[in-house]
Amino acid sequence: MESVLAVYTRPHDGNRPLVCLDEAAKQLTAQTRAPMAMAPGQPACQDYEYKRNGTASVFMLFAPLEGWRHVSVTAHRAAIDYAHVLKALSDVHFPRAEAIILVQDNLNTHTPASLYRAFPPAEARRIAERFEWHYTPKHGSWLNMAEAELSVLARQCLDRRIPDIENLEEHVVAWLQRRNKHHVKADWRFTTENARIKLKNLYPVI
Repeated sequence: MESVLAVYTRPHDGNRPLVCLDEAAKQLTAQTRAPMAMAPGQPACQDYEYKRNGTASVFMLFAPLEGWRHVSVTAHRAAIDYAHVLKALSDVHFPRAEAIILVQDNLNTHTPASLYRAFPPAEARRIAERFEWHYTPKHGSWLNMAEAELSVLARQCLDRRIPDIENLEEHVVAWLQRRNKHHVKADWRFTTENARIKLKNLYPVI
């Protein structure tokens, strides 16, 4: 926990951007009957029944000091999907960075080993060395600012029936463009000093 909080207090460095990563599943649901559009004195209505079309995964990349985020929508939530997200983060989004400060949770696929499942060893090692790895503690994923950004995405964009991955990507791209246009940043105020007071029960008694 203190390692992550210390990272959050570092000054902005364009050569070493801070990026938080998190992922979530989105159930894809289609209408079984055509919804009724809004009319004067009548709100929009939809039937309570729906058709399940499986799930998709949403990978959130959030650079809180840059006011930038990127979302990748995939059909699976596997180690190989995660590895390709990291490669794009390294080579497409921040190719000129000396290193990328990566904050993420302890999901079993969130390790350099996933890179070796997707790429040849030399390429996997090259990508792994582009990152400075930091993990939130177990039951402490709230320390990951990407989780908060996923919550915003869920409330503003995903709180509706979305029938397929193509439709999901359209919704996400529209949300991303609006959010990035305004360079919405995070105002993180929880510090190590706060943690030692508010979460003192987590520290050993000496």
